Amino acid sequence: MTSFGPQIIAALIVGLLLGLVAKYTGSTAEEPNGLGEALSIIGSSYVALLRTAVIPLIFFAVVASIANLAKVTNAARLAWQTLLWFAITALVSVVIGMVLGTVFRPGANTGQDMPDDYTGKTGDWLGFLTGLVPANFLGLGASTKLADDATATTSISFNVLQILVIAIAVGIAALKVGKAAEPFLAFSTSILAIIQKVLWWIIRIAPIGTVGLIGNAVATYGWDTIGALGKFTVAIYVGLALVLFALYPVLVRAHGLSIKQYFSGVWPAVQLAFVSRSSIGTLPLTQRVTERNLGVPSGYASFAVPLGATTKMDGCAAIYPAIAAIFVAQFFGVELSLTDYFLIALVSVLGSAATAGTTGAIVMLTLTLSTLGLPLAGVGLLMAVDPIIDMGRTAVNVAGQALVPTIVAKREGILDIDMYNAPRNGNPFADESISAPDAEAAAAK
Repeated sequence: MTSFGPQIIAALIVGLLLGLVAKYTGSTAEEPNGLGEALSIIGSSYVALLRTAVIPLIFFAVVASIANLAKVTNAARLAWQTLLWFAITALVSVVIGMVLGTVFRPGANTGQDMPDDYTGKTGDWLGFLTGLVPANFLGLGASTKLADDATATTSISFNVLQILVIAIAVGIAALKVGKAAEPFLAFSTSILAIIQKVLWWIIRIAPIGTVGLIGNAVATYGWDTIGALGKFTVAIYVGLALVLFALYPVLVRAHGLSIKQYFSGVWPAVQLAFVSRSSIGTLPLTQRVTERNLGVPSGYASFAVPLGATTKMDGCAAIYPAIAAIFVAQFFGVELSLTDYFLIALVSVLGSAATAGTTGAIVMLTLTLSTLGLPLAGVGLLMAVDPIIDMGRTAVNVAGQALVPTIVAKREGILDIDMYNAPRNGNPFADESISAPDAEAAAAK
């Protein structure tokens, strides 16, 4: 079976060629021909598949992560330290993303018209705070639009922030209830596993969706879009490289640890993440390298790493939404204010729990654009190059998911330094003769 990476590259080439054929045979956004219509349907259908799972994915991922707190000794302090460092690294990463988006200006000078349904309003603090209050249990909304021919169309939308607030409240309540909530928590974990499996199937057909998305983008916008998306992709990878090879090494060294040992220890998981494009799919390996190579006690790692797989996304929830939001604003000629930039940072830090190990970037992009009031048409546009970007994003996500538990364990004095510094000798894991770290033993050192 051909590996996933070549499938995506082939899909991009096929989509590009089909899009050019459609465009030069007369297909337009207003009046697409048969090929243009087919590409549009394929692309939009794939996005619809992803959006279908967003609500249950966010809800059960957050509930399951909060439930893991009950399994950790000294949970309150370790959880607080973990979340604090999640936020610190996310904040630095989103600042890097905003700087790069401003410097690269990947969406500028495209001359594209504003979508018809765009109201022209950008986000504000009051709207952000109001959006936190759930309108109903599922955070759903409905709107009806009357066409020129008097045909009424009703569309259903969802508010990711409200779903996140509901999930956090339910998760904390389940912890407070105690034993009576155990069946619910077990059910939530089971449902989450099923949803993630379905999402993985959807991701496996990403090459088909890529053909439709990139083909439709070319047929609709032409070469200006391809050039802008190429510049956008470069900006994203520059940001990811700065986080992975500059920010993370600085944090490792600042805590008195070897940069070489960190990278050699985490690299097996980073490699798998790059190929699989799934933090959840890489989770078992991430947890293993965090314990066996980086010396984090298993009791703490079993909480922090799964939590990070759904909430620690410096690639998907910081670098990407920052540059993507600026790209969409530039692409459609919308000026962003200083308040908008503060909102981007705030959403990236607080909204990371809305992400998940499979489609977190799409959720975060939707959340960011919705908060700023930017055209959501940008989601479909950027989906065209998402598979290529997602490889680097997921690799950075996983590297951060192993880094934060390592830093916290070192700060709390429970990191097994001998395990961390053990020679790798070209092997993916430290010598099996070295005992895996145990929380109590490490704390006694």
